[in-house]
Amino acid sequence: MAQKDSRGYESYPKDAFDNPPDGPVGVHRGRRSALVRIAPFGVVLVLAVLAGVLFWSIFSGQAANIFRSARQAEQQTTTQASTTSASSSVQTESPSESTTESASASASESPSETASPSQEPEESPTADLADQVVVANGTGVANYAGAKADELRNAGFTDVTATNLADLGLAAPGQTVVWYQSEDQLATAQEVANSLGLDGVAVELNPAIGAPVVAVLMG
Repeated sequence: MAQKDSRGYESYPKDAFDNPPDGPVGVHRGRRSALVRIAPFGVVLVLAVLAGVLFWSIFSGQAANIFRSARQAEQQTTTQASTTSASSSVQTESPSESTTESASASASESPSETASPSQEPEESPTADLADQVVVANGTGVANYAGAKADELRNAGFTDVTATNLADLGLAAPGQTVVWYQSEDQLATAQEVANSLGLDGVAVELNPAIGAPVVAVLMG
């Protein structure tokens, strides 16, 4: 039988465990603050409120209204974006359309401008020296019409007759005049006036005369 150890506590050498520190020693939880203890209840309360609002909106139809409002806002945004895009496209296309119209106008005008030089100018009518010309004396000076008729023959006229104004049965004009019967004889009448030196006298249309051109000489 083993011999019982009769030595007491004091007979052993002391170590670190014989002098424990004051107060609790080791791993332990400290006292938590009131905010930390209340936080879980706050979270539960917020979740409960959210759940209540969700159920209320579903059963009262408010959720559908919210979704409908959101959809309408999205559609308005899309419409505005489309309108802005269309306006930008119109503004962008305007210069090109203007350029096209300018090019078309230039192309349409070019042929006419090019054709203009090729068009020959209209020739002015020329005097027909073979037309019949009557020189009527209204001055009362003898053989005055005969002398003027000779001047016309010398100028190249081939059918010239001298007479008195009374023999033609025409009303006497107020001053010297050269009448022509139709528009075809206008150039011939003007040449008669030039050949006789009658600068500034009237050259007038008179279909009643009996010859293509009649030069009435007044004093």
